[in-house]
Amino acid sequence: MAKVAGILGKKVGMTQLFDDKGDVHPATVLQAGPCVITQHKSEAKDGYAAAQIGLVEFVKESRLTKPARGHLAKHNLPPVKFVREVPIEVEEKTQSDGAVKAGDRVLVDIFDGERFVDIVGVSKGRGFQGVVKRHHFGGGPKSHGSMFQITGSIGSSAFPSRVFKGMRMSGHMGNARVTARNLRVIGVDKDENLLVVEGSVPGPNGGYLVITKAKKPPRERRGFAGATTIDPLKAAKRAAKKA
Repeated sequence: MAKVAGILGKKVGMTQLFDDKGDVHPATVLQAGPCVITQHKSEAKDGYAAAQIGLVEFVKESRLTKPARGHLAKHNLPPVKFVREVPIEVEEKTQSDGAVKAGDRVLVDIFDGERFVDIVGVSKGRGFQGVVKRHHFGGGPKSHGSMFQITGSIGSSAFPSRVFKGMRMSGHMGNARVTARNLRVIGVDKDENLLVVEGSVPGPNGGYLVITKAKKPPRERRGFAGATTIDPLKAAKRAAKKA
């Protein structure tokens, strides 16, 4: 059996949560779904397996393009504005992705039991910025007569008499696709379709996001995986007492 491994959503905002020890953790609340599958990409027809899903929200049909309206009308789907492709998980026993079909709903419950997620968003646009803000240059002296935030020399004189590609200079900052990997899942609210993750998420409040299961989740260090982890020192002391 196959199932969708991602969902679309919006960033609601940030807050703070306290754990059992009283430590505070920054958290981001996400509106994850509901989504609907608009197209199924198969290995036989498209060369890869994926699901095209759209975020269900209030959108006037007149705001969509004519090709988009025709694409959604094939399966009698509601108008959706934000559409992206997400991967499909296929069990090894079946090796078939036929269980995924257009019209199925995708809800936040797909992250039940998941510990980490990857989130893709568009970062906030900062406009045209200098090298101090854009690349964290230290700048020059701030004494009288010095322009301490200028770039400085960028090339060589006689050889090679040009500026190398990739030179860090002033330019457009932000408004780029950013992927935040391995954000820890703190909570899942199935009734309100909310997902709470630890840390920050790229983009402004209300920005669109693509949330998928972590591609390469981190390994837990020995002794830090929770109550089920066996401490070798304590285990040796308990064994000595029993002996």
